[in-house]
Amino acid sequence: MIKLYYPPYQYKIKEEEGGKEYIFDGLRKQWVRLTPEEWVRQNFIQYLLQVKNYPAAYIAVERKMKLGEVNKRFDLLVFDKAAKPWMMIECKAMEVSLDKSVLWQVLHYNMAIPVKYLVITNGTACYGYVRGEVDFDSMNLLPAYGE
Repeated sequence: MIKLYYPPYQYKIKEEEGGKEYIFDGLRKQWVRLTPEEWVRQNFIQYLLQVKNYPAAYIAVERKMKLGEVNKRFDLLVFDKAAKPWMMIECKAMEVSLDKSVLWQVLHYNMAIPVKYLVITNGTACYGYVRGEVDFDSMNLLPAYGE
């Protein structure tokens, strides 16, 4: 398991009519509904930016992709310096267990967008995998950007 230490960050949060909360996503430059999964995603983004020093310009957030005939959305996709998909991150709400179904989800996404690194997190637990010669191998920490 990868240990995460989330940096402090001044999130912009607002409440709209009906009590729904929204958080400003600096990468997408828009307000998005603050769900438990979005909270994990925003904290993980800050971890990538502040702790791991990944460049913001190379991180895509919640974009559509085709998986066979079905439209899906990945949570986070980090591109390498050549602008090729490098790391895919699947975020889940804190109460969601990171079981085989979550791993299978990101492995299926990897068929549509092949990457070197796969990461699954629920904000508390985080598991990472690196593409080996035959399969993905687990890793104990996220790589430095560009490794």
